[in-house]
Amino acid sequence: MARKNMPLRIDPAVYEAIARWAADDLRSVNAQIEVMLREQLRAAGRLPKVTGELPKRGRPRKERDTGTP
Repeated sequence: MARKNMPLRIDPAVYEAIARWAADDLRSVNAQIEVMLREQLRAAGRLPKVTGELPKRGRPRKERDTGTP
């Protein structure tokens, strides 16, 4: 499923607090905001069942070359 882009206007102090939290959790600010939104939707019983999983954190693993074609 394609990801949706959207502009967000946010108070600079709130952004900085989210940025610090994201850095503590080794996430981007964007990923941190999505995690926060998902947690609140789940807590309110409003997270759609068709919601995909969050992309895994970090770089994708390199596939090892086994030497066989």
